[in-house]
Amino acid sequence: MKAFNNVPVPADGEPIQFQDGKFVIPDRPIIPFIEGDGTGPDIWRASRAVFGAAVARAYGGKRRIAWYEIFAGEKAFSRFDNWLPQDSLDAIKEFHIAIKGPLTTPVGGGIRSLNVSLRQLLNLYVCWRPVRYYAGVPSPMKHPERLNVVIFRENTEDVYAGIEWRQGTPEAKKVINWLNNEMGCRIRSDSGIGIKPMSVTGSKRLIRRAIQYAIANQRRSVTLVHKGNIMKFTEGAFRDWGYELVREEFADACAIESELSGPVPAGKVLVKDRIADSIFQQVLLRPDEYDVLATPNLNGDYLSDASAAQVGGLGMAPGANIGDQHGVFEATHGTAPKYAGQDVINPSSVILSGSMMFEYMGWKEVSSVIEQGITRTLAQKRVTYDLHRLMEGATKLKTSEFAAAIIENMNA
Repeated sequence: MKAFNNVPVPADGEPIQFQDGKFVIPDRPIIPFIEGDGTGPDIWRASRAVFGAAVARAYGGKRRIAWYEIFAGEKAFSRFDNWLPQDSLDAIKEFHIAIKGPLTTPVGGGIRSLNVSLRQLLNLYVCWRPVRYYAGVPSPMKHPERLNVVIFRENTEDVYAGIEWRQGTPEAKKVINWLNNEMGCRIRSDSGIGIKPMSVTGSKRLIRRAIQYAIANQRRSVTLVHKGNIMKFTEGAFRDWGYELVREEFADACAIESELSGPVPAGKVLVKDRIADSIFQQVLLRPDEYDVLATPNLNGDYLSDASAAQVGGLGMAPGANIGDQHGVFEATHGTAPKYAGQDVINPSSVILSGSMMFEYMGWKEVSSVIEQGITRTLAQKRVTYDLHRLMEGATKLKTSEFAAAIIENMNA
């Protein structure tokens, strides 16, 4: 099998196949990983230990992961003078499922963001972010357990695929002149200009995945989040295309809130919509009324982090980027370079993202074991410094010690 970035593929592993719309997972799948920048190596070492122990616990040696390192970020730049080598992208395409730590965003021109680039280049159009509370984790909320949402954020359009022209450039002046003179707009001549695209294709495929998830996991509702009262032909269209999709493809499984005169019919998923600024208030005051959220890119970015803040912050927030044939699971926090190499950072984001990955692979027994281990460890108040400083009577653990505690509890 071809080597990627001049690193041989593990000889004792087999590639995941994608056949007839489904993954075919061997007993020793090759999973590429990017350890990440800053604190990434510390977090990855701890997470990999947890994953290995969980697979062994679940399957008694009959299955295991053949880990395969690929490169992005600072490590890739130092080795290949390239922040995101094509070989790393090709490896993800070849093996279908990967996991990564946090990556640095290069300063200056060129690549906008490594995370955004991965999503767009691999067409990973779903950002999948479950946000729930783990008992014992400190929270600013009186009832953080009431928040249990799964956010499906569109990953490839909106302002993250936006086209911009810097203020004062000939291009900006040309666009402004055209808009003012030909399209009847009134834009100040000293403006920077940006365009955000949102398509029927991009919106419907994202909302379709959110509805399919809700149906498959017996969730109560899907809420379309938008700012359509102001941006009627982009965000408002996102809402309209969502309802159109429900009527076209999910009429037997879903009910639209605005079309109901009574309670939701038994067994049907309720589809509703909320204005973006309103939903920020709602997930604080009435979080138990929301279940699965489908959002455009920017709204979903804000809403994911705001929701995570209620249940322990980004250190407790897993995430994944999903396409039709590929999935990249990731830490949702930054690189925290000042803590690099100190063995102090909370690895829960990557560990929980790994739990999502195993669920996505169909290895639900592994996901269950990881959830058991981390839930028990948090309940015992054995935590890393970020949670320890907010918890009375807690025991402060290093990153590696926290992983060891999770392994101990999953074997209890």
